[in-house]
Order: sequence, then structure tokens, then C-alpha cells
Amino acid sequence: MIYWKLTLAIDNEADKEAAMAALLQMDWESFEEEERALLAYIPEESFNRSEVEAFLNSKSWTYSLEQIAQQNWNALWESNFEPVIVDDFVGIRAHFHEPIVGVEYELQITPKMSFGTGHHATTHMMIQLMRSFNWVGKKVFDFGTGTGVLAILAEKLGATLVLGTDCDTWCIENSEENVATNECIHVKLQLLDHADVEGEYDFVLANINRHILLDNMEILAKKLRGDGRLFISGFLPEDVHVLEEAFHKVGLEQEQLVQRDKWVAMVLRHK
Repeated sequence: MIYWKLTLAIDNEADKEAAMAALLQMDWESFEEEERALLAYIPEESFNRSEVEAFLNSKSWTYSLEQIAQQNWNALWESNFEPVIVDDFVGIRAHFHEPIVGVEYELQITPKMSFGTGHHATTHMMIQLMRSFNWVGKKVFDFGTGTGVLAILAEKLGATLVLGTDCDTWCIENSEENVATNECIHVKLQLLDHADVEGEYDFVLANINRHILLDNMEILAKKLRGDGRLFISGFLPEDVHVLEEAFHKVGLEQEQLVQRDKWVAMVLRHK
């Protein structure tokens, strides 16, 4: 798979936030903030050059666009990938890092081109929220599994059936490698472009983006058992009211909300 990388020369926080919000509307799916720049990534099949250039040319920002082939993406991740510590709860490292001490769970994740290592604020918040619940013996559906990091953690926390799905072949292949590395036996992975899987689940994880959450909110609610919880992230504070309207319509209500680095995560339950 090929990704496109956008580098925006922005050092103003308000401009970074505005750019990120606009790019999310255009399906850019991963972001990195540097002191004087915002980096954004999108799969080639979702990349619309005329759309993004029309937006960028309406601003005064300096920018560059470049194509990143699979092998170059891997090298980019490895060169920048530092271990991640989520409180004293979870440590996430690649195979070439030293073991992490002082955490309850240590996960080995090689991100390659998949989304979700703990570096991104949304993954970090999802892991923090997962800590508050009892996962022992539970059924879990991880919609948009990416690297598989949340599915892997769910098994480590005691879940006995974990289904991870993604619409990207490369993500499924990457997840399979990470599942094997972490010696998981209860995580099953499927290549799917929808959330209409069989059965109901105690916990549903959906760390994706606003558009996919809105498109799938009804079916995600149906996949949730009566006393289950839906964890969602991948959206900004200004998106909260739109998502609230969507989940209220399908009989869900907010139980928890957290915010980190301009991103929001929620835990929802049936009313």
C-alpha cells in the first residue's frame, strides 16, 4: 500500500487545529504534531489531490506533498518509534527496544503502515479508558483494529473472545504478526469493510474517525449487549455534539469523556 504525506509549516496551535479538522473531513487519518509543523497521512486510494490543494491554496500555509511507499513507511516508523508508556498500566514497544518495566502489561507492536501504537492520543485514551472495566471472560469487537493493539490488550486483560476487523489488507497482515508476537490465542481477525458482524459483544472498540463512527453508529449499538460498553475515539471536541445526536438516536448515552491533545474519547452505554 502507498500513503501520501502532507507536511504543513504551521507553528500556531489554532491553525494546526483548524487544519486537522478540515483534513479529517477529507479522510486524512493520522497526524503528527511537531513544534513548527503538522504532518498528516492518507492512503492513496482516499487521496484527492485537487480537493486538498484547493483547501491548502486558500490558506497562507507553506506545504509539501509526498508519496510514501510501503518499505519507506516502515523505515520512517522505525526511525521515529519510541516506546510508549500509558501511565503505569501499559507499555508499548517494538521488538528492537529494551523491555519496559514498571507497567502491568507490556505489548510488542510493530506498527508498519497500520494506525495505533499508543503514540497517537486517541489510542492512548482508549487504553486509559479500558483500565476502568473488568474484561475477564468478555466478548470484544474491535472495529478498525489497525495494528491490533487494543484487541491484544483486551485479551491480556482477560477477554476470551476478541474479534478484530479492518478494511485494509495490510492492517490485517500487520495485526496477525502482532497477535502472534504477543502470543494471543483468543484474537480472531477478519478483513471487512463494515461493522455488521455476527453476534453481540460486551465491549465494542471503535477508534476510527468521525465519518465512520457516524455511518456505523446504529449497527455498533446493535452489536452491544444490554449492559455492554462502546468505546469511541478519533474525533475532535467540535465533533462531540454531532456524535451525541447520533448515539442518542440509537439509544446510547455518554458514561465517560476524556480529552488529550485536541482529541476526544468516550465510553457509551445503553440508556
